[in-house]
Amino acid sequence: MNASAQSAIETAVIRKVSLRLVPFVALMFFINFLDRTAISFAGPNGLTAELGLQAAQFGLASGIFFIGYILLEVPSNLALHRFGARKWLARIMVSWGIVSLLFTWVSSVNGLYTLRMLLGIAEAGFFPGAILYLSLWVPARHRSKILSLFYLAQPLTVVFGAPLAAGLIEQHGLFGLSGWRVMFLGVSIPAIIIGIVAWFWLADTPRDARWLTTAEKEWLTAELEKEKGEKQQEQHPGVRTVLFNGRVWLLCLIYFGFIYGLYALAFFLPTIIAGFQQQFGTSFNVMEKGIITGVPYLFAAVVMFFWSRDATRRGCKTWHIALPALTGAISVPLALYMDSPLATILVVAVTASSIFAALPNFWTLPTQFLTGASAAAAIALINTLGNIAGFSAGYITGVLHDATHSYTLPMTVVGGFMLLSAVLMLFLNARRRPVQPVHIAQEQPQ
Repeated sequence: MNASAQSAIETAVIRKVSLRLVPFVALMFFINFLDRTAISFAGPNGLTAELGLQAAQFGLASGIFFIGYILLEVPSNLALHRFGARKWLARIMVSWGIVSLLFTWVSSVNGLYTLRMLLGIAEAGFFPGAILYLSLWVPARHRSKILSLFYLAQPLTVVFGAPLAAGLIEQHGLFGLSGWRVMFLGVSIPAIIIGIVAWFWLADTPRDARWLTTAEKEWLTAELEKEKGEKQQEQHPGVRTVLFNGRVWLLCLIYFGFIYGLYALAFFLPTIIAGFQQQFGTSFNVMEKGIITGVPYLFAAVVMFFWSRDATRRGCKTWHIALPALTGAISVPLALYMDSPLATILVVAVTASSIFAALPNFWTLPTQFLTGASAAAAIALINTLGNIAGFSAGYITGVLHDATHSYTLPMTVVGGFMLLSAVLMLFLNARRRPVQPVHIAQEQPQ
């Protein structure tokens, strides 16, 4: 096959994967992130008042999700590698949808803690499994683009999810339920439905994809096998070896800083916005608060798309990850010194944009030097240990707020962790192999 024909097949394959798999897996991720952060919308809209929660208790309820998540993350991702993404991702999604539905009737603090823990157990393995799944469908040179398209779902969850949650909360009294309970009911049912659909929509390997032609299957399979062979010639790390791989542990720490910032923002931004009335003398209704919550994430989605597009063109460079981390480290505490709601939200938008600009590019790193079960274990380990930050961010932010009656110290801590990510990324630079850039004609679907 000549170079022109191969280029045409490559363009067609990447276009089909981008249109067939990425939007659906991104939809799953959209629902996933909305369900796990729904507590942030419920908190200032009745949940904390009805259950009598202090900031530390709300932070613990937000973060305890990650305890169950962490315990089963690695086993779940290895199970996905063994049984296939189609079955395992569908199973995960239906499970968390059922648990999320139960929040509709939670009646005590301990019940809230229990359900948050169970939600983490049910969701364990979804995110790293989705990252691994999409990574196994495209050659390394296209992964930054594919993962950035997938990652768009996360900021867009808040852009569209916050007004959606607000709209459901405004249905107070529906079925005799409080508004925040109606919200939990409304966001959980789609998880169950889409989980069932995933069983029939996803394919485990390119060979199973009926939507690819024979030539496209052969090209994609050959490319992926070639990359796999090159990695295996360089080294043959097993799952146990991953635990002693210094680069994997550095990636864990870098990811920790990003996730700490991500969830401190996700869990407490609606509460901070609700405090604008006391801080600035302004008043917003539930829907207005929901729209304001989504504004920083709209900026983040746009920045992430173009930043990752640049990383795809040039090849993912150290500064594609380190520079956003540094920018976020500076902007997080700076937001607290603004003198108006507009200025505060604009600086928060810089923080959100920084986090989301770095994350999809970060996830191109593990599969540069690992393959097979080792890659599955490494991605799960990075996500597991990084997500300790998910627990820490919620709980520590709440405790520090209760102790100081201010968000100044909690947000300064967030900035410190993001600064750590920037420094460690620079340290990792000398040890990693850069991804080759993609010619722009290949990047754009035709």
